[in-house]
Amino acid sequence: MKKKGGFTLIELMIVVAIIGILAAIAIPNFIRFQAKSKQSEAKTNLKAIFTAQKAYFGEKDKYVSDFKVVGFDPEPGNRYTYAIDDGCTLAAEAVSGRGYTNGCIGQDAARFSEVPSGAFALTPGITGDCPNCSFNAAATGNVDNDPEGDTWGITSIATVSTDLASTCGVDSTSVSGGEPGNAYNDVSCP
Repeated sequence: MKKKGGFTLIELMIVVAIIGILAAIAIPNFIRFQAKSKQSEAKTNLKAIFTAQKAYFGEKDKYVSDFKVVGFDPEPGNRYTYAIDDGCTLAAEAVSGRGYTNGCIGQDAARFSEVPSGAFALTPGITGDCPNCSFNAAATGNVDNDPEGDTWGITSIATVSTDLASTCGVDSTSVSGGEPGNAYNDVSCP
């Protein structure tokens, strides 16, 4: 008599339990990795703002709080609000209605209508009398669908570090000229 092959209920339950354990470990790590990759938008665009402002300063000996003048225009679908003026607030706006001249570009309302809570990493704007002036630019967005915003900043001050507002999940407490700094890391903060 030949025995029929197959799996017992206990063997199947063990396989299901192993799959559940692996998923419990892998899914949070995948979500964290995905959120970290979304942060690259803020870092890349802040460096683009920095480069555009420095190029403009090289020609005109001043910084401006007008994105059109410096040629900064993020791709549609931006998840961050960008600011180079201290009057900016966190907002979502249609790409066709972006207000470049007021130094604020809101996140794309077509994809991200829920504005995160929080504040900009640095107070954005131009300080001092040019040509002895400096600027701060900031970005705040949501990368993991919670109420808190991921906040980044960049400054033109090369030799003096600017203190960040808070240091949750970041490696340092300051941001130096030309390098984006993270004041509130939405990925690693509770």
